[in-house]
Amino acid sequence: MTTALPRMDLNLLVSLDVLLAECHVTRAAARLGLSQPAVSAQLRQLREAFGDALLVPGPKGMTPTARAQALKAPLRELLAGVHGLIGAHRTFDPLSAQQVFRLAATDAIHSTVTVPLVVRLATLAPHCQLAMQRIDLPALPEQLASGELDLALLTPQAAPGMLRTRKLYDEAFLTVLRRGHPAARKKLDLDTFCELGHVLVSPSGGGFVGAVDEALQRRGRIRRVHISVNSFLLVPGLIESTDLIATVPARLARRWAGPLAAVPVPLEVPGFSIAMAWHVRAHADAAQVWLREVMRQTVSA
Repeated sequence: MTTALPRMDLNLLVSLDVLLAECHVTRAAARLGLSQPAVSAQLRQLREAFGDALLVPGPKGMTPTARAQALKAPLRELLAGVHGLIGAHRTFDPLSAQQVFRLAATDAIHSTVTVPLVVRLATLAPHCQLAMQRIDLPALPEQLASGELDLALLTPQAAPGMLRTRKLYDEAFLTVLRRGHPAARKKLDLDTFCELGHVLVSPSGGGFVGAVDEALQRRGRIRRVHISVNSFLLVPGLIESTDLIATVPARLARRWAGPLAAVPVPLEVPGFSIAMAWHVRAHADAAQVWLREVMRQTVSA
């Protein structure tokens, strides 16, 4: 004998998922494309269905109850399964689709990978939009699970374990210096490298030790880091107008090949890999599958 399921509009569960992510009715309404009164009415229905307040007033918006916290994970799994069941056989027509794809990465990866992707999308999916965001690792699982992000580009080691990943490429390092720099007249050796002033990119801001320093330490050497910045975007201007040098990802160094010279690093610095990561809820979505394939083709070109 088949037991009948309790009657509930699945859209209410979608709204609950967003409400638990935002903890704010107005923000949830904006994400759902509904009015604030409509979402408030849905919350009342959800409270009645679950026999729990679910969200209560807090210092910043609303706070999930213990029951709501317990619902988060199974609710995500349920909705992911529904999305997969419904979307498994859907097709995606990039030429006619009007969709916003949301990607998160560091500024260096956006410059070297996402910018070429924009060029490809302009031809392949002319009506789609691309929103590029700076990656926030602690918030990443929640952002991908809730649909706030579609895809993230990062090192495989940094990807949270619950995400699907696929390696895109391996990256090495090059040293950049201004054209006309005295050190550019001959092959850059390790002594000169250590004597020159360096610019270091520290994503968290304020750090003065990186992969190069660890490699130098293994050789019993140190370098002179004069400036620490939190963005690769600041590096070209600093290098072009001074005698400072910087060691940066090779793809980025090649993009700066006009005003700057890129030369081999005079010691072995371990490289790294970049992967794309996504949530299981988007694994079978036709648009997401298409986007991941275009991303793969972009970095392979």
